[in-house]
Amino acid sequence: MRLNIFLVFVCFYLSEKAASQAVIGREGLQKLINKQDDTVRIFNFWASWCKPCVQELPYFEQLNETNNTKKQRLYLISLDFPENIKRKLAPFIKNKGIHSEVIVFDGGNPNVWISEIDTSWSGSIPATLLSFQGRKQFQEASFDSTEQLQEFIQNFINRFKS
Repeated sequence: MRLNIFLVFVCFYLSEKAASQAVIGREGLQKLINKQDDTVRIFNFWASWCKPCVQELPYFEQLNETNNTKKQRLYLISLDFPENIKRKLAPFIKNKGIHSEVIVFDGGNPNVWISEIDTSWSGSIPATLLSFQGRKQFQEASFDSTEQLQEFIQNFINRFKS
């Protein structure tokens, strides 16, 4: 009986742990974007209620699963409201089988932080930012395939990484 109670507790704890998502603010996101090392960082801005965002998530998942190098890091930056993490976002992530790192962005007033990401960004999603040693490339559009996403990243790498 004790073993059963213990196993139930462990399963509950692990499921809660898996469902928890990191929340990051403006300063934390800027630190990630501006990090100076030999890694290309890929930031996909999305939300669970955004149909084009949800349609392209499998391309980012496939990219992350097939990434054979540690020189690329994917961050799925969720713009879902932080208060909806447990009720909406965590179940969505579980149901969609998302294994990539999901960070919930709590940046406050969008009129302030959107231009901090990229001055050309109107604020629509999906949007993707690539970052490498202070160099950036931004795209405010969805991807139609994993190959199109890989091409976007490879063009950035070829242009900026020597």
